[in-house]
Amino acid sequence: MQDIIILGIESSCDDTSAAVIHNGCLLSNVTASQQVHEDYGGVVPELASRAHQQNILPTVSEAVKKAGIELEDVSAVACTLGPGLMGSLLVGVSFAKGLCVSLSRPLVSVNHLQGHVLAHFIQQKGKEHEVPEFPFLCLLVSGGNSQIVLVKSYNDMEIVGKTIDDAAGETIDKCSKFMGLGYPGGPIIDKLARLGNPNAFIFSKPHIKGYDYSFSGLKTSFLYKLREAVSEDPDFIEKNKEDLAASLERTVVEVLMDKLVKAVKKTGIRCVAVAGGVSANTALRNAFVSRCDSGFWKAFIPPFSYTTDNAAMIAMAGYYKYLNKDFCSLDTPAFSRVKV
Repeated sequence: MQDIIILGIESSCDDTSAAVIHNGCLLSNVTASQQVHEDYGGVVPELASRAHQQNILPTVSEAVKKAGIELEDVSAVACTLGPGLMGSLLVGVSFAKGLCVSLSRPLVSVNHLQGHVLAHFIQQKGKEHEVPEFPFLCLLVSGGNSQIVLVKSYNDMEIVGKTIDDAAGETIDKCSKFMGLGYPGGPIIDKLARLGNPNAFIFSKPHIKGYDYSFSGLKTSFLYKLREAVSEDPDFIEKNKEDLAASLERTVVEVLMDKLVKAVKKTGIRCVAVAGGVSANTALRNAFVSRCDSGFWKAFIPPFSYTTDNAAMIAMAGYYKYLNKDFCSLDTPAFSRVKV
């Protein structure tokens, strides 16, 4: 069997990541995070792209070193072409293209969202695990996207439901900011919610037909509740932050799961996965496990290390595209918005 070694590069937002896959097995996965954004309550695109420029070379070098290979051993370079922040994407894409030229290797472009879905197929020697069988449904939830994806094969995915406004992760981050809790809001809300009463407060839920999502109404409802309560008691947030976090989390999870359950019933597909940054949320994971235990579906939940942006998923997607000789022209541009 021919040795296939894929170097993956991910730079869609504020994490610079590089990974090496050898014949479908992960050899290394290195990520450099950016702390500079914490003071601003969110990712600042210009600062993100500058940090990527500083981090890209040492990150790739470390990934190659940990994998125990030389750059000349690489069969192809896979990189996130989009969606994401354009400045951040350009750093990773330009670096990948430069490597391809210098090594005379093909370039493999990867859709960041499809990479999240294929994170379930990442294997490590000695830690092999069961993977979803095609076709399966995947709930893809992150800071910028909330989708239900019908996964027919490695390279055939159909979006059957998506957010029409805010994403689940974005909503949680903004509500955390409303409460003055800091950034990123997801882990903070998750931690507080474990101490709170999820039924303490009721927030607005959207009524959208089909399998699409909407979270703007929930976000507005949360903000108005805070404004009204704080006007009567300036210490309201501090006194109730655990219950607020738990109630917000419950509402988001219920909205996500309601649509997903409908999609499962409609399609009859009982193999269901979750992916993306919000898949690290404790309540969402518990909801998946609960329905799995009841026999409603067979659930696949990724390890925490593969929920956030990482190059392992990009290299994995690149591996399957390499097998199909699905290469990318070096003049193909990066894209910032979702391509359906």
